[in-house]
Amino acid sequence: MAEPTPRRNEPRLRPAPLLFEPAEAASDPEHFFDLESIEDPRTLLARATELAQAFRAAADRAVEFQAIAAAQLADPRRLDRLSPAAIGDHAEWTEDYALKMVEFGRDLQRGGDASGPENLG
Repeated sequence: MAEPTPRRNEPRLRPAPLLFEPAEAASDPEHFFDLESIEDPRTLLARATELAQAFRAAADRAVEFQAIAAAQLADPRRLDRLSPAAIGDHAEWTEDYALKMVEFGRDLQRGGDASGPENLG
């Protein structure tokens, strides 16, 4: 399970860098960040763990940006605001999840200590 994303008053841990994947390597379904070429299982476990942590951190951060965008789109002060159903349609979420993301985004905008949309409501 991914650890909670640190809030504004906590320093962010820097995950391992996601190395650039050349187009020809990315087109090979067996190629994944050169992990298939690592023969030592300890080294493979260490690098695969670094990548997993980096992807989790990136996903957590992306969800925060989704939530902020959802809150901005639902802002009643906007003339072009969207309903939670419209936000859900756009992001391929249910309306209920869109409502939770809007709430999560509003909390993030206020600088609150939200732990994510799955823990709201």
